[in-house]
Amino acid sequence: MKIGYPCINRTIGCKGDRSFRLASYSDERLAATIKNNLDCLLTVLRWNVEHRIFFFRITSDLIPFASHPVCTFPWQERFASEFRSIGQFIRNYEVRISMHPDQFVLLNSPDHGVVERSLQELIYHSEVLNLLDLDRTAKFQLHVGGMYGDRERSIQRFVKMVSSLDEQILRHLVIENDEKLYSVADCFGVFEKTGLPILIDIFHHTCLNHGEDLQDLLTKVAYTWRREDGIPMADYSSQHPSKRTGSHAETLNEEGFRNFLVASYPHNMDLMLEIKDKERSALRAVELASLDTRFYDGRA
Repeated sequence: MKIGYPCINRTIGCKGDRSFRLASYSDERLAATIKNNLDCLLTVLRWNVEHRIFFFRITSDLIPFASHPVCTFPWQERFASEFRSIGQFIRNYEVRISMHPDQFVLLNSPDHGVVERSLQELIYHSEVLNLLDLDRTAKFQLHVGGMYGDRERSIQRFVKMVSSLDEQILRHLVIENDEKLYSVADCFGVFEKTGLPILIDIFHHTCLNHGEDLQDLLTKVAYTWRREDGIPMADYSSQHPSKRTGSHAETLNEEGFRNFLVASYPHNMDLMLEIKDKERSALRAVELASLDTRFYDGRA
């Protein structure tokens, strides 16, 4: 069990730059931004490893405008060496990597333009993971999408689009339940038709479920992951006490996390903490999980 957090480390004063807008785009500015972002990514990964954090979600903003027609700069070739170095570090320290395309990526949209832009985003995400030379255990997760007034037809559109995807995308793609529209049970239906592994979002499941037993559910989810996919990934968070249902907590609820470790045992999974204070909660979760026999601390 590796524990991680998404995208940003606020402790070390290093963050990716996505500050320039489309109107001020230039190849020179893009190149400088990418260089900063890649340098920062490696700095964050090094800090994580030093603190026993071996799971990290790379921001989709790593390469700004990568899927936009304005971007004709050959960033893949220009930064191939930097990607190789980062990928070598990831492999050397057995860091698990994930990505999460933004919410506007909707493969099941009835709008052809939305689908085409979504496909370009998936191509970009697969390019990043392939430039890092990562195997099938590196994943990017996608929700089924919108409902558009008809659940079954929307699922059918998603399945049809998945069947048309290139293997370079499919090898890294997993599906995730959400808190409003598509439950884990819906994801099982998609798995049966596509073979896509299911990344269970524990918090979303508490918001939208069918009363499933957690142990039984984790057993079934694990079945969707093949050996070459690695152990299952899972997202973990809890409800913010003063915001609308589905709002993520600001910091780790330690009692709730302890209870989850007990309730989920002995199922193995890599846990991504979708909690607002990011690495701070990850550090506390590592401490709480350090005596769990599933926990990976880099010495195994």
